[in-house]
Amino acid sequence: MSVPARLVFSDVDETLIRCKSMFDFLDFHFGRRYGRRGTERAREVRETLAALSASGTPREHANRVYYRAWTGEPAHLVAASGAEWFERRSAAGSFYIPETRNALLGHRADGAAVVLVSGSFPAILDPIAADIGAVHLVCSRPEVRDGVLTGELVGEPVIGGEKRAAVRRLLSAHPHIDAADCHAYGDHISDLPMLTEVGHPVVVGDRDLAGRLPGGLFLPGDDGALSAGA
Repeated sequence: MSVPARLVFSDVDETLIRCKSMFDFLDFHFGRRYGRRGTERAREVRETLAALSASGTPREHANRVYYRAWTGEPAHLVAASGAEWFERRSAAGSFYIPETRNALLGHRADGAAVVLVSGSFPAILDPIAADIGAVHLVCSRPEVRDGVLTGELVGEPVIGGEKRAAVRRLLSAHPHIDAADCHAYGDHISDLPMLTEVGHPVVVGDRDLAGRLPGGLFLPGDDGALSAGA
């Protein structure tokens, strides 16, 4: 692989794709595998997570609660389900936010390496990374033991400060690249630690967040127009 000219970091949910992938995939997998019982299980998990969010529970903790719902699922079946989920969702034509996807493809054409950074997990993200041509995938990693998901994570959820740490690790591994030349795309306050690590932060869909990044750009996500964030 050629040496990249710069790195471009991108969140996934509601930045690159329109949906909240973890919830959508939860419904997809459990509904198809277990029928009505699985659909009800997925609904219970979503309600629990909504209650945690409403109570102000940190997203990092809620992320771990989500992965505990996968306890006992065979890893190979989850991966196969993820591939099918991507094939079905992406075929609909409204899966990606086209402005972000086009921007990332443009960066690739200019010699940048695309890095997807997400609290989601490989079963969901691997097909997206392959389709978008991402060189690196930094995400939450479910623990697998004897081929089965344990419900725990290997390491920390990739949220907030972990996204900043991911940017710094990759920049350290590419000492020829200046952070000031790099781009990052995000849509949520939890992406702010990642966005502030690069010279060209781009906020998708949230003008208030863009306003917190002097010199950053705002991407509406509907007409592709870029404007100054502050």
